[in-house]
Amino acid sequence: MNIDGVKNGIVIDHIKAGKSIQVYNLLGLDKVDACVAIIKNADSSKYGKKDILKIDAKIDLDYDLLGYVDSNITVNFVEDGKMVKKLHMELPETLTNVAKCKNPRCITSVEQEIVQQFKLIDREHKVYRCVYCDAEHKVK
Repeated sequence: MNIDGVKNGIVIDHIKAGKSIQVYNLLGLDKVDACVAIIKNADSSKYGKKDILKIDAKIDLDYDLLGYVDSNITVNFVEDGKMVKKLHMELPETLTNVAKCKNPRCITSVEQEIVQQFKLIDREHKVYRCVYCDAEHKVK
């Protein structure tokens, strides 16, 4: 299969196989007025299989979300068909409105308009803590 390259835009690479739809939805790419290609289960010498998202436009994205989904993701910025910059993702220090607190007694369970916010407490084990009730949230 041949998918054209990006002339001016962004290539989100090394997404864990099967996670590209989650990335697509988290980034709100369905609302973007640009050509977006989702490539699932592409062969990868490093990971075996991977997903790739190609966005044929320069747009602002929340890159912290990418690190939350998969810290192995790389973001390549392309201009005139050439990569000009590469970012390696990592777990963000805070998560805002990405995950929901599972504690039924947390204020966020009762007050729906309160921002869901978590702080990273253990990078190695990918564990966050709710800023309101201290419940832990582990990244899968």
